[in-house]
Amino acid sequence: MKSYIKLLTLGAVMAGASACTDLDVPVNGYYTEFPDSPEALEGKLQGCYTAFQTNLCRDYKEMVVLASDEFFPVSFDGDYRDPRYYNHYLHQTQPDDNSASSVYKALSGGIVYCNKVILELAGEEGKDPIVAPVRAARAFYHFLLMDNYGDIPVLEKNVDEGEAVERQPRADVAKFIESELLEIIPQLTEEISANTYGKPNKWMAEALLAKLYLNWGVYTHDITTVDNNTANEKLADCIKWCDELIKSGKFEVGTGYRKKFFPDNGVHTTDFIYSTAYTVDNGHDWDRYFQFRQNKGSYNSYWGFELTQSCGGNIRVNPYMTDLLQELPGDERANTIIGGPIYEFDPKTYELTSTPFMYKGEQIVMSKTITLKSIDSELNVGKDVNGWTQGYECVKYPINENYNTHGRRQTNDIPIFRYADILLTKAECILRGATATDGDTPAGLMNKVRDCSGAPHVSGTPSLQDLLDERGREFFSEIWRRNDLIRYGQYEKQRLYVKEVNPSSLTNKNLRLFPIGTEVMNNNTNWVQNPGY
Repeated sequence: MKSYIKLLTLGAVMAGASACTDLDVPVNGYYTEFPDSPEALEGKLQGCYTAFQTNLCRDYKEMVVLASDEFFPVSFDGDYRDPRYYNHYLHQTQPDDNSASSVYKALSGGIVYCNKVILELAGEEGKDPIVAPVRAARAFYHFLLMDNYGDIPVLEKNVDEGEAVERQPRADVAKFIESELLEIIPQLTEEISANTYGKPNKWMAEALLAKLYLNWGVYTHDITTVDNNTANEKLADCIKWCDELIKSGKFEVGTGYRKKFFPDNGVHTTDFIYSTAYTVDNGHDWDRYFQFRQNKGSYNSYWGFELTQSCGGNIRVNPYMTDLLQELPGDERANTIIGGPIYEFDPKTYELTSTPFMYKGEQIVMSKTITLKSIDSELNVGKDVNGWTQGYECVKYPINENYNTHGRRQTNDIPIFRYADILLTKAECILRGATATDGDTPAGLMNKVRDCSGAPHVSGTPSLQDLLDERGREFFSEIWRRNDLIRYGQYEKQRLYVKEVNPSSLTNKNLRLFPIGTEVMNNNTNWVQNPGY
């Protein structure tokens, strides 16, 4: 169990989320003095940092990874015949789909809560350094909303009930986030410890700024025109902030890729700049959707112990991503998926053993290919062993016995910003024409990342496609693949069966943004739905 951080359940934030759809949470004044104890202050600030937590474990991650080329959702003769899975994958998300509203509501709820705390602790001006980490969290929530939904309101303060809120152009939102981060970075702590883990510090803000600058061309141009040649005026600025992180000496990619994602990861994981932290009492349940469908009951799981609670088993690795992960000899990242004849893992070390994983007396064999019973949006593979074994499975975030004792919850912390991302971001900026600094080359930066996983070194100058492929391997099953594909103009590619089921999504680039949920639109009747929906 990881006990170094206590996370609130965010009852205040989530209770306010329904009111946040029209952003009308009332504010009843602010403190004339700080809370009377460090614990009270910490509790108030902590609530600002965890609004993303529950959505990251399911709704948010489902939305962004299924819309990319990483995974393929399946149904089993009616089981998991749910549009929240296949609509994201087919790029036909509907405003009535659950996640279209839930993600927007929770992120805007986080902004509203941050604004409330800023007002209480720093007054109307909201500039006291004590709220700098709260402003960083607020900028992060704005970033996620902008990245996924396009034009959004810029909310530096909450509004009165009934007051209309206008969506701002995406480029203006990007400029707001930039100005906020540049102002607060000098005010943020450089400390990396159990006290700061999972909370915004200087390094988190710098990583967010680098991510913003890397995608600046996406955010300041018409989304339907973005491709791999879209101009980006912020490449030099992006390198500047990457260099700040590199020169800090605070981070390293380390050696041993898989262990970064084990249930005991955390503040000691030197590659993690900013992550969402989980404990057994407040865990995530995302990875149960990756498990073999019959990993329950009288049958042993391939994790080396019996699962007494059900799992989904309805999200499989896209064959395209399987090939990408297995392309390089000796690359440990290939071991984040399993396929072919399946063997059990050691439940203590999470390493594969020689013990076959059996089901009804036969070793399970997972096929890379996925064959539907009928070509339609339900993506049905059948409710039998043949259906349950189609597509490789993701094992990047191992499950341990907390799954049985804590309501299918896991304690693997989920990284948001990693040092490996900073290195590959700098490499990409150089490849796109920015001036190299400190003698760094794209190949050298990629090789530092590859040293962690044992992949062979790059020789010569990699292409941008090489860089995108490297990002696909390195950040598989995190939250950035959709973001990367849009920047490279490849969001519409490599999705199995889409040509047959929803061919219009291959050319409709409006679908690079998600729709605003119906409930949110109903509470903001002055808004216009995103094009294409």
